[in-house]
Amino acid sequence: EDGAVGRRGERERPEDGPAERGPGAAFHMFVLMEDLLDKLKLLSYEEEALRRHNMRPLSRHYFALPTNPGEQFFMFCTLAAWLISRAGHPFEQPQECDDPNAVVSKVLSELRSF
Repeated sequence: EDGAVGRRGERERPEDGPAERGPGAAFHMFVLMEDLLDKLKLLSYEEEALRRHNMRPLSRHYFALPTNPGEQFFMFCTLAAWLISRAGHPFEQPQECDDPNAVVSKVLSELRSF
C-alpha cells in the first residue's frame, strides 16, 4: 500500500521524512518523551525503580536524543523490567553485561504473554 491519505487528499508514504509530514513532526518525539516521563512519575518510578538501582532520574528528553546508547538501552531494560514486575509478572532485572538481543527477546516474550 502507498500509505494513508493526508489532509490535502495526497498519499502519505511511510518513507517520507519529518519535513514531509508537517513542521511539527520533528518535535513529536520530544512530546512523546515528556508524556512518558509524566506517566512514569505517576507510577513513582523514581522511588521504586531508580533508587533500587542507584540511577539518576530521566531528563525530559532522555530517550528522544541519542546521547549514550548503551546507558539508554540499560535504562530502557530497567524500566521495562520494573513495569512488567509492577504489572504482576515476575521479571528478572537484566544486567548491563547481558546480550541486548536476548534481553529484548525476553521483554517481548513477556509482553506477548500478557
